[in-house]
Amino acid sequence: MTSEDLEHFAENELSLLETLDHVLTLGLVVAGEITISVANIELIFIGLNLLVGSTETVYEVLGKRLQNLDQSDLSTQSPSR
Repeated sequence: MTSEDLEHFAENELSLLETLDHVLTLGLVVAGEITISVANIELIFIGLNLLVGSTETVYEVLGKRLQNLDQSDLSTQSPSR
């Protein structure tokens, strides 16, 4: 790395607090899987789904999704007579 690269990195570096604020404001989803197998036989499967965000952000996103679902349900229903 050149000194210019280091200066550019230092200027763009985020503090831990800024990073945490960014994650809580926008949310973060982590998903992963681990499989332990012996002789091509799966013995243990571990699945991980992690959602990190503020409660306000999570409720806002879930509310928008529910509204979209309700609107799509109304548009697919035929009018009753």
